[in-house]
Amino acid sequence: MTAHDLAAPARTAADSTGSVWRLVAAREIRVKLRDRNFLVSTALMLVLVMAVLGIQFAFSGHTSTKKIAVQGPAATAVVTSASSMAQAADAKLKLVPVPANSPANVEAEVISGKADAGLLRAGDGWRLVSKSDRDAQLATYLGQAVQEDAVRRNAAAAGTSLPALQRGAHLPYGLLQPNGHDVKAARIGGVVFGMLFYLAALLFGMAIANSVVEEKQNRIVEIIAAAIPLRQLLIGKIVGNTVLAMAQVVLLALVGVGGLLVTGNSSLLGQLAGGIGWFVPFFLVGFLALAALWAVVGALATRSEDVQSTSAPMTALVAIVFFGGIFVTGTAQAVLSFVPVFSTIAMPARVLTGHATWWEPLVSLVIALAGAHAILRVAERMYRRALLQTSRKLSLREAFTGRDAEQPSRG
Repeated sequence: MTAHDLAAPARTAADSTGSVWRLVAAREIRVKLRDRNFLVSTALMLVLVMAVLGIQFAFSGHTSTKKIAVQGPAATAVVTSASSMAQAADAKLKLVPVPANSPANVEAEVISGKADAGLLRAGDGWRLVSKSDRDAQLATYLGQAVQEDAVRRNAAAAGTSLPALQRGAHLPYGLLQPNGHDVKAARIGGVVFGMLFYLAALLFGMAIANSVVEEKQNRIVEIIAAAIPLRQLLIGKIVGNTVLAMAQVVLLALVGVGGLLVTGNSSLLGQLAGGIGWFVPFFLVGFLALAALWAVVGALATRSEDVQSTSAPMTALVAIVFFGGIFVTGTAQAVLSFVPVFSTIAMPARVLTGHATWWEPLVSLVIALAGAHAILRVAERMYRRALLQTSRKLSLREAFTGRDAEQPSRG
């Protein structure tokens, strides 16, 4: 950011409406949208999401066709019945009978690779053969078809019927809580929420820190500070980067939702909808708090090289929030879901698993807002104390207590 961009319009805006932060936010957004690294990283994340969904779609939608060498109509009927069973079970398996003239020809078809397996008569039953490897899926469905064929023939020989023998053998499968939560889906959703917050907090956080230290290193911040209140500068940087972070998360979410619909996982989307609805406001509040702290990270440094050391506590905090949100369970997760910043991941994860009652996310969000407000107030003071200290790198303790860090500033 340059003094020419802000000085003239900022004086008027600051004196009249106090909305200079809008100019700063707009500037942050414009610069970021022209940043090649930001555009490339966003494109790579989109490509990664689409690649994962594409692989899932390819595997979930692909039906494997297996050729079974057979001799005679009885064997053909067994293979056809097995194929129907596989399709009814949505096993993505299709069995195609390949006629052969003799048992020797059946084996020859299998050995030559023209058939994946062969079905041969073995006394009163059948024998399944393959070349060198056993196919468990083939054995499962052909085995079921052979059993049904044997029961049918034995029933006919005993003067009864297959339906009569199968009476009472059907096992219906019901759900006691049909609208309950899929634990596996909930865990996956929690990890996805955690990854989105982790990546956004690191990528945009480092961008905020680098933006601050670049202005400080070039001494441009001294000119800016003479033109606009430092509070407005901080708010603008936070708002601009938060808008970009939210836009990126929403874009990735839309691609993910579209992928779930295309791959036929609309039921999974329904299970994740509640968690997604709560993740957005929690993400916004949590990111605002961390963005202010990242601005402090940049203000503590005097050169770009210093950011690596001043950002270490923030990097550790973001990692702790991420791992705590996705790995902690039970009572510990319930407690973290009411702790500001940690609740960004923990509470939506509890909503997904169904462990949170209707009022808990509301209370947690109110606590998160209060916590974010407190963090913003503290971060602002630390930012103001450290920003104009260009002679040396400050410590967090010095910026927090104000000792040896006081500099006259506007704002």
